[in-house]
Amino acid sequence: MSAKKSGKSAAGGGDPYRSREQSRYDSPIASREFITSVLKAETGPMDFEALAEKLALAGNADAMEALRRRIGAMLRDGQLIQNRKRGLVPVDTEALIAGRISAHPDGFGFVIADDGDKDVYLNGKQMRQVLHGDRVVVCITGLDHRGRREGRIVDVVERANKSLVGRISIDRGTVVVLPDNKRIHQDLLIAPGELGEAEDGDMVVAEIIEQPTRRHQPVGRVTEVLGQHLRPGMEIDVSLHSHGIPTEWPEDVLAEAAAFSTTVDDSAVNDRKDVRELSLITIDGVDARDFDDAVWCERLPRGWRLIVAIADVAHYVSPDSPLDRSALERGTSVYFPGRVVPMLPEVLSNGLCSLNPEVDRLCMLCEMTLDDKAVVRKTRFYNGIMRSKARLTYDQVSEMLTLPDSPLRTTHQALVPMIDELHRLYQALARRRRKRGAIEFDSNETLILFDENKKISEIIPIERNDAHKLIEECMILANIEAAAFLEERKIPALFRVHAGPKADRLEDLRAFLALRDLSLGGGEKPSALDYAALAEQISERPDRGVIQTVMLRSMQQAVYQPKNEGHFGLALSQYAHFTSPIRRYPDLLVHRAIKHALLIGKASDYHYSNDIMQVLGESCSMTERRAEEASRDVVSWLKCEYMLDHVGSEFPGVISAVTSFGLFVELPGIHVEGLVHITNLSRDFYRFDQAAQALTGERTGRQYHLGEPIEVQVAAVNLEERKIDFIEVAQGRTEQLRVAAATVQAGKAKPAQTDSGRRPEKILSDEARRQQKRQRKQQRRDDKRAAMREAGKALDNSAKTTSARAAGSTTGVQTVDSNSARKVGKKVGKQLGKQVGKKVGKKVGKKVGKKVGKKVGKK
Repeated sequence: MSAKKSGKSAAGGGDPYRSREQSRYDSPIASREFITSVLKAETGPMDFEALAEKLALAGNADAMEALRRRIGAMLRDGQLIQNRKRGLVPVDTEALIAGRISAHPDGFGFVIADDGDKDVYLNGKQMRQVLHGDRVVVCITGLDHRGRREGRIVDVVERANKSLVGRISIDRGTVVVLPDNKRIHQDLLIAPGELGEAEDGDMVVAEIIEQPTRRHQPVGRVTEVLGQHLRPGMEIDVSLHSHGIPTEWPEDVLAEAAAFSTTVDDSAVNDRKDVRELSLITIDGVDARDFDDAVWCERLPRGWRLIVAIADVAHYVSPDSPLDRSALERGTSVYFPGRVVPMLPEVLSNGLCSLNPEVDRLCMLCEMTLDDKAVVRKTRFYNGIMRSKARLTYDQVSEMLTLPDSPLRTTHQALVPMIDELHRLYQALARRRRKRGAIEFDSNETLILFDENKKISEIIPIERNDAHKLIEECMILANIEAAAFLEERKIPALFRVHAGPKADRLEDLRAFLALRDLSLGGGEKPSALDYAALAEQISERPDRGVIQTVMLRSMQQAVYQPKNEGHFGLALSQYAHFTSPIRRYPDLLVHRAIKHALLIGKASDYHYSNDIMQVLGESCSMTERRAEEASRDVVSWLKCEYMLDHVGSEFPGVISAVTSFGLFVELPGIHVEGLVHITNLSRDFYRFDQAAQALTGERTGRQYHLGEPIEVQVAAVNLEERKIDFIEVAQGRTEQLRVAAATVQAGKAKPAQTDSGRRPEKILSDEARRQQKRQRKQQRRDDKRAAMREAGKALDNSAKTTSARAAGSTTGVQTVDSNSARKVGKKVGKQLGKQVGKKVGKKVGKKVGKKVGKKVGKK
């Protein structure tokens, strides 16, 4: 950098680094350190011109240009930031914040701070250089219009996305991939010659070869063609690639798995308790393929003896082996409708480790003695060998418990007394659960059924029965005892920690409840018992689903960590995951810790430290969230695909969220959510009351509240964006059409023919289109009126300004001819026209032009 001096020094006086700059440049400019100190000494941001004046450079063109370049370099290197008014601010390196990018589909985003501090808002301009998941360092530039901390990216530390999945779009020779993950808010430009065999509309996997910058979008190449958008199974392939979930086993993992025998070796039986004669049984879902756990129970004179047997995965998967590294990378099995991506190869997950019926299997046993109030009095852990006596399903056990004459009780008569005793123990455990205040919410899980062509035939809610709850209580009990066992011995392990609600979320929840004449006890620190009492209070309310959702949102996510801090939701002081090592890596770590305690006992000799456990806990928490998001994405896709066949059908719904732009409505039973846009509500101007979570019509007074029932019709489905549009069903709909739509919804019969011979949902769809057309017209009229009002205000201001200018000075009046008046009017009109929009602008511009012209002409 150089600046040819023609006058004063370009560096300005007082620069302690002037000699260094003189040694580098013929005509030195102010050092970076000096520029920073000058800016820091100011009470606020300083623009470039003010800084140049402060450095005594004003009027020196060469020195000004040199300073401009230096400022540009400092901006690029993150030493300075420039606000929206182009003011320069020095970056305080101690105030830098590191975190991960959380992108929004609309282009803006947030930095989730590593230190747990409040998120930092990033505008669309900042988000151009990053993608969702990238790690960055940012500095705070101020507050946005909502009062949130706003930042500027100083450095991109780590790129999270090496590839992405999306749909090929070809337009006039330009090829881009439209990412399926809407959080990836930038299209990927495909480099010339890198399209491969992909065609327009294909779903592909593309490698990112150039990451985004402030000036350029990301560039990539197609590496795999998945096929057409609606191919059966495409939703799972897309989700797996989008979330980076491994599906292929490395060669060393396959080799290690292949070396195992298909049966238990005789040598493995040594030093194990043999419980093969006990009537241990597995109880799982009808479509389960891996069986982690089995149970057995007997009545004692003053209580029960319960054994929970868990697959001994730790015997087969050694620390740091290829199998172990692969299991850690996956973290958990991922469950999709009709498909499972296992954490372990199937030779283990469905074979040697799975507690299949009538075969010998190695296991870890948790034996508990309970009193008649279901309080655990004694617990033992030991290695065992078992043989499951039956593979039962939840529905089978439920039938045996509820129907005394069920044929299943005859088929499994040898097991019935033990199953009945298990049920009595469950009832005692459930009483204790309620007493301690564990929170219980209604389940909103659904089961998606497919036909022979892999198309969705039905979506049905999953109903939890006593068999589900029985197994759940037995597993919770074993998990509690595992946590207590490890904490007492100080063996490093992962606890399942669920912290209480944060203050800000609690405040939002209380405000929401107050609007419904409800309250949450416990003051600033409510307990799980307070939440449980509220859940019980709303159990009969029609809006309980919405209230439960808001309650859940007030709580934090459960995580895995080596420090035990209790489980808020279960109202427990200690909790760990022990019962599912086939499908969860934290459970495998807990098994290893228990085995170490049984064999050696000293924490100092253990393979893992607490520091290592902290890293493993963060990894397991991440893979758990990844699996949940992947499954949720697939279910959303499938529900949209299902609703494509129901466009025009009517459904009863419940308002699940209220926003300024409309209502989100959930369809009970199938738990499908869609949007009724504000333009699709009955004709009125609606005001949004955030505190009341309501929309109110100004003319009619019609109100829409959170949790309120509403009849809707499916208007449109956007599968690519996973969006469903509803419209409110008009008042006075005929009963015939309501019944017909309900029949279609239930899928119990083909839609009936009406008198006109047309399908009812087709009539409804036509009506929906007509209603949408009317509402769009009304919206255009409302927009036009609003624009005219704004133009009128601008007109008054412009007329005053123009009149003042035409009037001249205060000492005399200048005359303006009609031609000049018309020119002025035309100019003002044109400017106003641009402000209010192209269409309205032309019309308003003409009217404003004439009106201003007349006024100015008169003056």
